[in-house]
Formats: sequence, C-alpha cells, structure tokens
Amino acid sequence: MKQSIMKPSILGAAVYAGLLLLVAGTALANDPPEKFPDRNSSYMQEGTFVSIESLRNMAPGLSKTQVYDLLGVPHFHEGVFNVRVWNYIFNFRTGKNNEYVTCQYMVNYDSDYRVTSTLWKELDCQKYLNPTNPTMVVADQPYHQRVTLSADGLFVFGKSGLADLTGPGREKIDSLVSQLKQDGVTLASVVVTGHTDRIGTETSNFTLSKARAETIRSYLVQQGLDEKAIKAYGAGLSQPVVQCQGEAVTPQLVQCLQPNRRVEIDVMGEK
Repeated sequence: MKQSIMKPSILGAAVYAGLLLLVAGTALANDPPEKFPDRNSSYMQEGTFVSIESLRNMAPGLSKTQVYDLLGVPHFHEGVFNVRVWNYIFNFRTGKNNEYVTCQYMVNYDSDYRVTSTLWKELDCQKYLNPTNPTMVVADQPYHQRVTLSADGLFVFGKSGLADLTGPGREKIDSLVSQLKQDGVTLASVVVTGHTDRIGTETSNFTLSKARAETIRSYLVQQGLDEKAIKAYGAGLSQPVVQCQGEAVTPQLVQCLQPNRRVEIDVMGEK
C-alpha cells in the first residue's frame, strides 16, 4: 500500500497558515473594533443631553440591559442584539450660557455581552464626568425621564397622523406633559424616537416610525412644550427589544413583536 507523506515544507506552511487563522479568529472574537462611525450616519446626529450620573455608573461587567437602562438605545443603526459595540452621541453643557459640546461614546462588549471597555472619540470629553478644574462649571442634568409608549395603543394600526392618535394615546401624552409642568421642569432636550417591528420593508418601517415620531412631537408642541427643545427621529426596525421566531406573518408573530412597535420619549432638563 502506498503511503502519502506530506513534505516538511508543505507541512510547515499548513501549520503556519493554521496559526494565522487561529490568531486572526482570536483577534476577531476578543477585540471589538475601536473605529468610531461617521456621526452623519446616526439617526440622532444632534445627540442627547445624557445624565452625568448615568455615565459615571458605566463600568466593566454591566449587561446590555443595564447599559440600556442607563444610556438608552444606541444612536446608530448597528442593532441591539448580536452586536458587540454600541455607539452614542452625547451633549455636555460647558457652563457658559447655553453653550455645549458634542462627543461620541463607544461601549464594547465581550462574547457574553458584558461591558469590557468604554471609549471617547474626543478624549477631552472625559473631563465633563470628573472635572479637575475648579473654575469650570458643568451643568449636571438632575431631571431625566424615559417614557416608552406602545405604538399599538397610540395610533390606529398602520397609521401615523395626528388624527390617528387614539384617545388612550392622547391621555398618556397629556399625563406626561402635565407631570412636566407640575414638576416645573425646564426642558433641555426632548427626544422622540419611533420604532417598528420587522414586518414589512425596511424603508416602509423607517418612514412609518419617523412619521409617528413627528406626530408625537407636534402634539407635544400643541400641549405647550418648547418646540425648539423637541426632536423627532425614526429608527424603523433597527432596534428591536424582543426577538421572535418565524417569518410568516401570523397572529402569534404579530403579538410576539408587539413590544418592538413603540415610541420612546427621552426628557432631559432641570427642576
């Protein structure tokens, strides 16, 4: 019987190639990319006025759920599940009248989706968390509220206009406005973000989510909130909060995806 013997040179090349693949695979698995995305590609290019205290609570080992509770959904279309990098755009008051600076912030996760590190694109932004200059005044944001409203309860199915707002939906928004006025909140930023499920095309879902956010913005302005402080964005299907099995549109799938059909209202300001 003839035996096949691999020549040493070929064997060495195979081993070397295998080591390269192993090293490359390890790097891909353990080292999330540190390249920041183009700010213009964000659906929230103007950024949000993040809570300083929330950023101070960021630390290695936090889960995605904990980060979501502190910072909200990421500001780019990178997704929420099965990704190991979230990117944000945050604004910080400088203490000089209404002046503020805008910074990009990255959160890296390991394979268990636990925070491994956080990075600032602009290194000077770290000083707004822990100022060392006693003459610099950083305006902390003592008031922060995030309200998540089910789109199914806000709008007639598949609709987005002001006339399509349901009675219960108007009552929920009216309640939020009354609370803000009663608490004497001076608004710094109100960000309205519309979200959809994955049923339908990406384009149609983005259009619907943006239209619903714009409608909620208009209604908030009608109720007396500062128009200049309110921004509306559409995230479409890019940021689901639940994952559901199946592709065929069935009543079960529609019900399962219900939490993804929502409008989020982030309120930042001072009492």
